[in-house]
Amino acid sequence: MGTAQAQDSEYDGYAVAVVREDAGWKVSVLAPSALDSLEDAELQLRELRASGAVFGLLDVDDEFFVVVRPTPTGPRLLLSDATAAVDYDIAADVLDRLHVEVPDLDPDDVDEVDPWEEGDLGLLADLGLPDGVMSIIVGDTDLYADEQLGMIAARLGFADELTEVLDDLGD
Repeated sequence: MGTAQAQDSEYDGYAVAVVREDAGWKVSVLAPSALDSLEDAELQLRELRASGAVFGLLDVDDEFFVVVRPTPTGPRLLLSDATAAVDYDIAADVLDRLHVEVPDLDPDDVDEVDPWEEGDLGLLADLGLPDGVMSIIVGDTDLYADEQLGMIAARLGFADELTEVLDDLGD
């Protein structure tokens, strides 16, 4: 884990921007503050101003992930575990944007409840990840969030680029 991440975010994990360019995929690190704030993650992604498709992958504490894909009408979002909104503000922010209520769970009982996703399973379909495949990845609750994101990267063809960026972070 990079020390800059530990200082700038209260959570472990990583936040990366993924850009589909003519020459292929480009993965870059977002500021760690993207793990704390959906608004911050969106702002950083919009500032990239890439000509190709742009989306963010947020691995929060290896507990859950968020996929953020900016669009002119607002972001398309996928939260891998809606129960995370009980303990994590960024997950609650995602549910709020999706107009979904935070699950009414006692924080002590969250680990006893099977997780479920909320959001747009098809948000990367046009790039080669159909909603059915995304559903299978998100539904594999035996995997940690970073493993699920690795499966998404492998399916879309940017696993090597993601690994290189994460290795540079010291993960």
